Amino acid sequence: MMSGGGYSALDDPKASGSVPAATGPDPPTIKFADSNLQTFPPSEAKGKISGAYRPPTDADDTFSSSKSGGGGRGGGGGVGAGSDDAGQGGWFRMFSVAAYKPYFDVDTSDVVERIWESVFPFRGTFTEKTSENPDLYGPFWTCTTLIFVAASIATFVTYLSHKWHKKEWNYDINLVTWSAGLFYGYVTFVPLGLYVILKYFSAPAGLVQLWCLYGYSLFIFIPASLLSIVPIEIFRWVIAGVAGFMSATFVAMNLRAHIVNSGERWFLIVAGIFLLQLGLAVLLKLYFFTITV
Repeated sequence: MMSGGGYSALDDPKASGSVPAATGPDPPTIKFADSNLQTFPPSEAKGKISGAYRPPTDADDTFSSSKSGGGGRGGGGGVGAGSDDAGQGGWFRMFSVAAYKPYFDVDTSDVVERIWESVFPFRGTFTEKTSENPDLYGPFWTCTTLIFVAASIATFVTYLSHKWHKKEWNYDINLVTWSAGLFYGYVTFVPLGLYVILKYFSAPAGLVQLWCLYGYSLFIFIPASLLSIVPIEIFRWVIAGVAGFMSATFVAMNLRAHIVNSGERWFLIVAGIFLLQLGLAVLLKLYFFTITV
């Protein structure tokens, strides 16, 4: 045994007090059982607002009626809706906040995806992607944004034009009120009228889905209004025409596949939808971006 510095070392490995190395078989591998704790976020799709998501009753047999055969989801949805309405007080349920809760069950990614669909009108897949969950959140804020953008840009363009000609300029508050009346009225009553027409031609479509479609169709007018600040009249007409064509094509392409089942008059309905949307673009140009000094 050698010692030094207060420590001692064993020269003989067989001396008493030493621990021999283990020579037995390897210990068995320990396997941990999977945890029963719920993972977050859950892997199952259960909606964004409530734990168990149920599609809005409006979307039961709308644009997907041709795929579901008419009796599958539509029949089941009708029974569920009737019992639900009976439990909630029938028509009085429409005056409660819970009745509109499913139509705001979207997040930012959903709204951005639907806006992106409206920018590419020739796809015609918007109604398929929103048939299970049409929303009113995106259409409301799209329409509201367009109202203030159109009114503010038109006011600014008028201001620049008067200053350029050294004329006195006064703010016109009517631009806001007329803008609100035009776009809110259009996106509300045009789908409502189309809903009645499609009912008459036995091609029913959900009213909320029509509001959703027309609401997102107005998005293209927001960048068009921003580009109208360029003080070139022919350029403003080109911008209004392109925006109107894209918006009209977006609505017509998404409704064509549904209206084509209504009979021989489907072309007249689609053409009317297209021309009415195009007329909105012309009205936007004439009222907001035709400058007179």
